[in-house]
Amino acid sequence: MTDTVRDSAGRSLGELAAVLQSGRLPPVHLWNPAHCGDSLMRIAADGTWFHEGSPIGRKELVRLFSTILRREPDGHHVLVTPAEKLDIQVDDAPFVAVEATSEGEGPGRRIIFRTNTDDLVAAGPDNILRIDTAADGTPRPYLHVRAGLQALVNRPVFYQLADLALAEAATPPGLWSDGAFFPFMPA
Repeated sequence: MTDTVRDSAGRSLGELAAVLQSGRLPPVHLWNPAHCGDSLMRIAADGTWFHEGSPIGRKELVRLFSTILRREPDGHHVLVTPAEKLDIQVDDAPFVAVEATSEGEGPGRRIIFRTNTDDLVAAGPDNILRIDTAADGTPRPYLHVRAGLQALVNRPVFYQLADLALAEAATPPGLWSDGAFFPFMPA
């Protein structure tokens, strides 16, 4: 199979897979410091990070904070280091999937998503793609990123995936990635 599919940065699916394999994040699951209060930070539904009501404009700073983000067993989110744990408000999902690179068809397909913080996530058995339904009846697609953290799949990427699913004509409609099938019917 030729490696001709490229993401917006010109990386092939093979190059994206290599980045996935080398991705190293801080071991936040091992850190259990005392709760220190509120970070005064919020992640809006569109993925914008705020501190004390002002957007954080430096993408590198947002990326850094995203690496120490953790979802607690009760569902709330914290920023955690070995020395402190601070609450952070998350309006919907902490990440937004802004790009999808797909290669193959049917059970042989692989889809790698890029988030707004430049995390790369391959949909598969460990990173489930699910479709919820919003109060107004519209589909709300989410991708598991890591350790209970989710990404809302933005509308253009969802339309791209829907086009792929329609072309494959699976019953029920959906897509395969890394050996897992993800139906596009709301859960």
